[in-house]
Formats: sequence, C-alpha cells, structure tokens
Amino acid sequence: MNSDSDLQIAGDILEVQHLLQPAREHPATVAEFAGLARTIAADRAQWAPHVEYDATTRWYHRLRTGPGYEVWLLSWVPGQGSGPHDHGRSSGVLTVLEGELTERTERGVRTLGAGAQRVFAPGYIHEVVNDSLEPAVSLHVYFPGLTEMPMHESFRAQCAPAAPVTVTA
Repeated sequence: MNSDSDLQIAGDILEVQHLLQPAREHPATVAEFAGLARTIAADRAQWAPHVEYDATTRWYHRLRTGPGYEVWLLSWVPGQGSGPHDHGRSSGVLTVLEGELTERTERGVRTLGAGAQRVFAPGYIHEVVNDSLEPAVSLHVYFPGLTEMPMHESFRAQCAPAAPVTVTA
C-alpha cells in the first residue's frame, strides 16, 4: 500500500506555474464581457471625453475593438430612441453610464438607471428610448462585432404595456 500524501504526489502548487492558465488579454465569456463593460464604465476618463450630443440623431462612437468584439459609446438626448431591433448574430451587454433609458421588450418595460446592465443573446428584440428629460449615455459591447441591426416595426404592437420596472446598479 502506498502511503504517499497528496502533496507528495501532486507536488507544491507553487512549483507548477506552467499548469496554471495565463490571464486572458481579451474577454471570451458573457461574464467577462459584462466585466469589461463595468471596468470601462468605472473609468470615466476613458469614455467621457468622447461623448457628444446630437439633437437630430442618436450619436455613437466606436470606443474599442478586440478579437471578435467591439465597444460602442452612445448618447441619447430626450426623446431619442433606437426603434425596435435585434442585433443579428451578435450577443451584447448594454450598460447605462449616465442618465436613464427605457428598454421595451415583449415581456414589458424597464427603466435603466446609471450603472444598470442588460445582457442579451442573438435574436433578442428590444427598443431603447430616452424617455427622461435629461441626456443619457450608454456603453454597448457586441460579440461578435455588430454587422447588422434588423428593425422590427411590427414589434411595437407586441410590447406589453406592463408597469415599468426600475433597474439600477
């Protein structure tokens, strides 16, 4: 019978660094993309200098790209909205940086305050609108990068007029 302890068999974990996974340079999971969005959101100096407001159309700026993903910064003046749409084959993370946005889906209406995050899969249909009286800024991470945004005008009839749910950080 062998009386060796597990430590003798496996060795000291500090001696097997080659078995540990190296830290990834870029996110690869939904949780890591949500974490990337939170990290960018927390670093105001990284995104605030790029924000502009346009009274005639939603303003957007590609803030960053990486292998298989991109990060967009959007501003919304009161009354501006995306229209009902999905993101084609892309999944994504929406994070409100400033102000308040309303998200409408077939399940109802959510008010998203600063710090709120929504994660969505391909084919997720929603409409995002600034229903408030103040401008708003949001961060959007798409993976893979956004190549299409099909519109769904018939979606408005499907939206449940449920009581709004407020989501904050």
